[in-house]
Amino acid sequence: MPKSPLVTVIIATYNWSAVLRYAIDSVLRQTMDDFELLVIGDGCTDDSEKVVSSIADPRVRWINLPSNTGNQAGPNNRGLAEARGEFIAYLGHDDLWLGHHLECMIAALQSSGAGVAASLLSRIFPGKRVGSPLFSGPNGGTPCRTVYRRSVTDRIGGWRDYRNLRLAPDSDLFARARGAGFAIVSVPRLTALKFPASARKNVYREKPSHEQAWWFEEICSRPDFEQFHLIEMMMAGEVARAMPARDLLKILPQEVIKRLAWRLSRRSGLNAMFWAAKGGGIDHVKKYKGL
Repeated sequence: MPKSPLVTVIIATYNWSAVLRYAIDSVLRQTMDDFELLVIGDGCTDDSEKVVSSIADPRVRWINLPSNTGNQAGPNNRGLAEARGEFIAYLGHDDLWLGHHLECMIAALQSSGAGVAASLLSRIFPGKRVGSPLFSGPNGGTPCRTVYRRSVTDRIGGWRDYRNLRLAPDSDLFARARGAGFAIVSVPRLTALKFPASARKNVYREKPSHEQAWWFEEICSRPDFEQFHLIEMMMAGEVARAMPARDLLKILPQEVIKRLAWRLSRRSGLNAMFWAAKGGGIDHVKKYKGL
């Protein structure tokens, strides 16, 4: 009997084969390779099966539901029923992982003993070459940035039908995990790119893939992609824009006070120039510079 993989990766998909290959390839280039990949079609009628079947990797398996359920809950639950891994990870069929996603997440879960791990996610909006970080609440949320122990859904059950929920199915799942006592550990690494379909009009009719193609090439061709992307987001002001208003209101008064205090202190370069103009002269400026 073959050894069970450490991780089961589940990709739920529906009739968008053009992006599916990029998602699969971002899984296959993981630095941690002890996984199985279950691609679950939600009653697909396009060539998605052909795309998956063309991949010569025994870790990849295609399963198609007999009819469309209309939400990721259906395919995800089928994936859970088929899963053999100790850990469960999800990836949207139009989203991408960075190569270290599984390695970082599993390391965090194993070292902390937590039930769920959640990393930093960058949302890519249409036409943008700079991402927007996602700050979520304590429930983890957004499946492509989370990995959890299989014991979580063994205890709380799988995904619930969105028609019977007040929360989104993913938020509901992780809220139940937290309510059942499973700790959620934050992983301070950028590990995933999400392309929100809700921000792309008619995306399931037009089925484009040019954005995923461009970003996948960036991830593959730049060894420093994570650091570069984080710096770009900060320089573009996306971090501040993405922060919840309540967090900004906490930080703003503190930052204003700190910066005013710095400008008025004798340590400030601005203040040093002021004192030089008042008679301290060049010797004072040289001393300030450490010359």
